[in-house]
Amino acid sequence: MTVTIFVPRDAAALALGAEKVAEAIAQEIAIRGLDAKIVRNGSRGMFWLEPLVEVRTKEGRIAYGPVKSGDVKGLFDAGFLEGGQHALHLGPTKDIPFLRQQTRLTFSRCGVTDPLSLDDYRQYQGLKGLENAIAMTQAQIVAQVTDSGLRGRGGAGFPTGIKWKTVMDAAGPQKYIVCNADEGDSATFADRMIMEGDPFVLIEGMIIAGIATGATKGYVYTRSEYPHAIATMTKAVEIARAAGILGPSVMGSAHAFDMEIRSGAGAYVCGEETSLLNSLEGKRGIVRAKPPLPALQGFLGRPTVVNNVISLASVPVIMDRGAAFYRDFGMGRSRGTIPIQIAGNVKYGGLYETAFGLSLGEIVDHIGGGTATGRPVKAVQVGGPLGAYFPCALFDTPFDYEAFAARDGLIGHAGITVFDDSADMLKQARFAMEFCAIESCGKCTPCRIGSTRGVETADKIKQGIEPEKNKALLADLCNTMKFGSLCALGGFTPYPVMSAMNHFPEDFSPAPLIEAAE
Repeated sequence: MTVTIFVPRDAAALALGAEKVAEAIAQEIAIRGLDAKIVRNGSRGMFWLEPLVEVRTKEGRIAYGPVKSGDVKGLFDAGFLEGGQHALHLGPTKDIPFLRQQTRLTFSRCGVTDPLSLDDYRQYQGLKGLENAIAMTQAQIVAQVTDSGLRGRGGAGFPTGIKWKTVMDAAGPQKYIVCNADEGDSATFADRMIMEGDPFVLIEGMIIAGIATGATKGYVYTRSEYPHAIATMTKAVEIARAAGILGPSVMGSAHAFDMEIRSGAGAYVCGEETSLLNSLEGKRGIVRAKPPLPALQGFLGRPTVVNNVISLASVPVIMDRGAAFYRDFGMGRSRGTIPIQIAGNVKYGGLYETAFGLSLGEIVDHIGGGTATGRPVKAVQVGGPLGAYFPCALFDTPFDYEAFAARDGLIGHAGITVFDDSADMLKQARFAMEFCAIESCGKCTPCRIGSTRGVETADKIKQGIEPEKNKALLADLCNTMKFGSLCALGGFTPYPVMSAMNHFPEDFSPAPLIEAAE
């Protein structure tokens, strides 16, 4: 019987040497004349264990990691194909605590299946949601997504069903589904992991969105910095089209839907939906004024659903298992699960999918294991470079859209960056302003000019030049940017700046001058 060995082809695993590991394993199989094959899967999301190599045995999948190419010969000598003991032996993959404690719905197949095998996808409940959707009316699909409580996982948290209903009800000869895969926030990699590790779930979600709203064409807009995701998604679309899942008759139904992959040039502002649409149309990526909303006048002026990868990838499980099943997870108005991405100065960095409601402290200290340096945690930034810095005093905050908003924070794309006590929060506030100045599309004055003045003002505070006056000026700039900017780039930059000032005032006080001895 052929033994299956799993070696990730996820970008994070490749960065840590997975390609060399796969080559070494293939070489050992050939030299020893063994009956074994290698499957290049996605990542399980435990990056401190990458490359994580698994072998399918009678007892289930056994994990080893982190594996280097130099370890491979020893693994085979130790009976690796039978799950033999070795220094890198981690036991059954499903029993690794970081993985075992998760609630994997959207990521249930990621790292489990061959990403480009439709047979694998079907074997693990793939296409069940689409089959159900085909048998339903548009209104029934939209109602199920609405009832599930699914909100936009890209950061805004807008109810997905309401957006779909707006497009469904809009008149137009052509409608579009646009997937915002321009994942540009620091500490975020969930979109990339799905596209590389389970591309068919995104395709399935987009088709369901198309059937629900009457859209027959879709686009995935992602970053040129994601070559592996682009290659995997492109191949998956070809496979789905050849299998009749995409095309003029979706799975033999009366519904038509096709899609293609487009890549941008890496402008952060193109993560904002209207800038993205301009870029997708071949124009400069600058923000559009709203109204009109993209749902009514989006891509090429037609009704358009713009959803994030995780929003769309969560739809198949809702359509398969029902709105009540999905809504049962979470708290308040934050329903379902959220893939939390833990990064920065942290011991156990990776992706952790769980129901909304865990406290920030549980995520950082229990799941993330505290800092990698072993020093005390000083601050945690949640929501990318535009997210607020939370001190340990706010670690009781539950991971929930409204709970974070109540404490002047935002969940965003659920990326968490951990900092230890060596971090300079004035420097971090300055970085936020500098980042905004560099990435601004330049259309609105508060963002374009306010961020530049913000950098100058932070520098004056650092130099001890009229610190109180300049702190007041920095706060005033933030207020102008927050309420005067056209989009979230300028509007959210005040979050990291003001949270740094409010929670870490000691870092904004210049060191006292030491007078020269007389």
